[in-house]
Amino acid sequence: MAELRWHPLTKDWVMIASHRQARPQMPKDYCPFCPSFGNVPDYDVLKYDNDFPALSQNPPVPDDVANGFFKTAEAYGKCEVILYSPNHTQTIKELSDSHMKKLVDLWCERFEALRADEKIKYVFIFENRGEVVGVTMPHPHGQIYGYSFIPKKIQLEVESAKEYQEETGNCIFCDMLKNELEFEKRIIFQNEAFTVFLPFFTEYPYGVYIMANSHKQYISEFDEKEKELLGVTIRDVAGMLDSLFGYSFPYMMCMHNAPVNGENPEEYFHFHIEFFPPMRSADKQKFNASSETGVWAHCNPTCPEVTSQELRAAYQRYMASK
Repeated sequence: MAELRWHPLTKDWVMIASHRQARPQMPKDYCPFCPSFGNVPDYDVLKYDNDFPALSQNPPVPDDVANGFFKTAEAYGKCEVILYSPNHTQTIKELSDSHMKKLVDLWCERFEALRADEKIKYVFIFENRGEVVGVTMPHPHGQIYGYSFIPKKIQLEVESAKEYQEETGNCIFCDMLKNELEFEKRIIFQNEAFTVFLPFFTEYPYGVYIMANSHKQYISEFDEKEKELLGVTIRDVAGMLDSLFGYSFPYMMCMHNAPVNGENPEEYFHFHIEFFPPMRSADKQKFNASSETGVWAHCNPTCPEVTSQELRAAYQRYMASK
């Protein structure tokens, strides 16, 4: 079964993908993403179609369970795996500037390829890292989903940004960055194209943002220098997080581009990346419990002005170790 089901209370689509339960356990000492096993060619970076996708450009007909109240739709879309390196044990912080540029170029290429399908309304580039967030394949990789709908969080961001622009004439993201830069204390590091900071409102102790300094809505709009710096910035954020407590730090990395194939929010949407590291200390996990999950009322058990100091110190340790 693979279909979309409408959630009438939150006005959002839920992906039902029961076939993913049948995903096999990989045999010990086998990795489908290592060229040496013959499943993929030799590569530096590579796009690989997900073997068990939640979304498909040739989706099955939904089950006959809809009625006048409950709605279903085809699980149309695309799920791709982006392989960062052929080296099974290499981490993103170990990749060179030029290798990271190849990765950003591949993200841009795949973003434009999925965007070309007019039935796809949102292209989501992301990475899940670490067993604590459910990763079962340690080979360095991320993913891209192309949805036939705009996910609820992105929809809320777009609506807030549009409302702010209509009220003030400004981009809400540009003004957020301006205010963070003026306050300074939550800024972690910056280069000419991107700023890394711990937001005033962060729900996670170490939930940093990467914000583009220029007002662009899609990753593919950056020039060559900006793409190079984007790769370096992402790598250095990963290295910084690893330096926090001296181990490979788990996180969810979520790239927020503007929606595609619909209303063009060029004036009011702004490319940024949100990190969600599920640890609140070296050995304590931050769980999304009833308040966070049941009513979306988040509670950060740390003070952003304090944890930003920890992050700056971790960034300095990482840079000194390079």
